[in-house]
Amino acid sequence: METVMEDEEYNYRDVVLPTLIPVVPEPGLERETGERRRGRDILIAVDHGPKSKHAFDWALIHLVRLADTIHLVHAVSSVRNEIVYETSQGLMEKLAVEAFEVAMVTTRARIVEGDAGKVICKEAERLKPAAVVMGTRGRGLIQSVLQGSVSEYCFHNCKSAPVIIVPGKDAGDESLI
Repeated sequence: METVMEDEEYNYRDVVLPTLIPVVPEPGLERETGERRRGRDILIAVDHGPKSKHAFDWALIHLVRLADTIHLVHAVSSVRNEIVYETSQGLMEKLAVEAFEVAMVTTRARIVEGDAGKVICKEAERLKPAAVVMGTRGRGLIQSVLQGSVSEYCFHNCKSAPVIIVPGKDAGDESLI
């Protein structure tokens, strides 16, 4: 068992994913700037729900390109709970394999302890990604005001990257992958 890392505000455990190494050709020179292109970091917030999977699929198809690195973040109540960790690790491994098969991208994963919205914003601040992608539960206005919304929290509080909130399947894109 790996150690639990304790930061100032939250605990986390990095997930060791299967080694899937995409064969990526050396990036060419940009015509205008002469700088080499490098991949972007894309942060995708995931959980075990279908809306999260739909957002992940959307990001693979519409956002991610070959040299990018996907950073999967999953917020849990306790990283010390082995059952929660193993279930989350299984989800992350499955998504990493799918990301490699569909888009040939590298994936990193982290399971973080704490409130989902705060954890996602903290990870975005740490990584400085090109985008933060997440799904939405599709609750109504009154229900989200009463119970709060992780996507709404991130939309208003993630200052280091644009937040992309992917609506559920019922809003369109019935089957992406």
